[in-house]
Amino acid sequence: MPIGTPFHARTFALCESLNYREWSGYHAVSAYEIHHEHEYNAIRNAAGLIDVSPLFKYHLSGPDATRLVNRVITRDAGRMQVGQVYYTPWCDERGKVIDDGTVARLGQDAYRWTAADPTLRWLRQNADGMRVEIEDVSERIAALALQGPTSAAVLRAASDADIDALRYFRVTSGRIDGVTVDISRTGYTGDLGYEIWMPAESALVVWDALVRAGGPYDLKPVGMLALDVARVEAGLLLIDVEFHGSRKAMIESQKYTPFEIGLGRLVATDKGPFIGRDALIEEQRRGAARMIVGLEVDWPQVEALHERYGLAPVAPAAASRVAVPVRNDGRQVGRATTTAWSPTLKRLIALATIDSPHYAIGTRVEIEVTVEGARHFVGATVVKTPFFNPPRKTATPPGRAG
Repeated sequence: MPIGTPFHARTFALCESLNYREWSGYHAVSAYEIHHEHEYNAIRNAAGLIDVSPLFKYHLSGPDATRLVNRVITRDAGRMQVGQVYYTPWCDERGKVIDDGTVARLGQDAYRWTAADPTLRWLRQNADGMRVEIEDVSERIAALALQGPTSAAVLRAASDADIDALRYFRVTSGRIDGVTVDISRTGYTGDLGYEIWMPAESALVVWDALVRAGGPYDLKPVGMLALDVARVEAGLLLIDVEFHGSRKAMIESQKYTPFEIGLGRLVATDKGPFIGRDALIEEQRRGAARMIVGLEVDWPQVEALHERYGLAPVAPAAASRVAVPVRNDGRQVGRATTTAWSPTLKRLIALATIDSPHYAIGTRVEIEVTVEGARHFVGATVVKTPFFNPPRKTATPPGRAG
């Protein structure tokens, strides 16, 4: 049975809809209000506060900590600076992705690792013979994502950290209402945003301080439904939806390589031995057989379909995780795994796995759409992700919105 996160006393009181879901054994709010529109608008126009405590979190320390990180992830940890954060996949021996997440270098020999799925056993297996300590700190560390154009302003008001100097995918330490916290300029929305890491016993103190500081900046608590739309706009993948971790996949086609999930840029085949390197070098040589890409759906064709039935088209409010076929010249060449209406872009967009050579940018395909129980196909174009990529996401110092 799911339990509450360290913020449950606050999130439960605010959850008018009582709309929850299970996330790694915890209660996670799907939407605080009956509809998630205001929460989505907070992410894109103000600031949203998201409880991300259910992430699995590990602390690695010791003389061989960097050696272990470099052995497991596909990126070159030897180039990683103290205070830097890597987003990275990690693979099995056949080059298939086990999971993806972030690795933050907190000190010369200290790292914090986050993952969607349990990773402790895999880390310890690969640390055999190394001088490294691996701690599961998932329950000891609470985490909040503060995302949106006014998020920097909220943190300036709430913390004593140097927010203006904090660069994209970097981490710093500071204090919020007397609580020592780590603040990373990271997130899952594709917008200006931060993630705040704190001792679980001090979670409510930090939450309350952020809410007080966020009042003038339209801060709102945000649930998973709004986050799902934002992450699709950002072109960010969700494990068990866009791809399956290789240890949980039931069939071979559910397993993906970093190249197939569009993360080939994060594979440093020249860094030396790491798990899956030989298989990835071979795939890099021959090219990926398929790839997860973005699709922009022809909305006028969707409107025309509804008109045939005498119906007004309605833009879907929530992202759909129902996989639907994608075809080219009448032959299926892939499937769209998440489809969403972007309120910001005013477009119907999707993340899809497409076979070679049809995943090339600009390729015209068709995607299945259902109207009144009847299946139809409408046109779509393969486009580069992210769909939404505002300059404020990476600007340093961050703008003073609000």
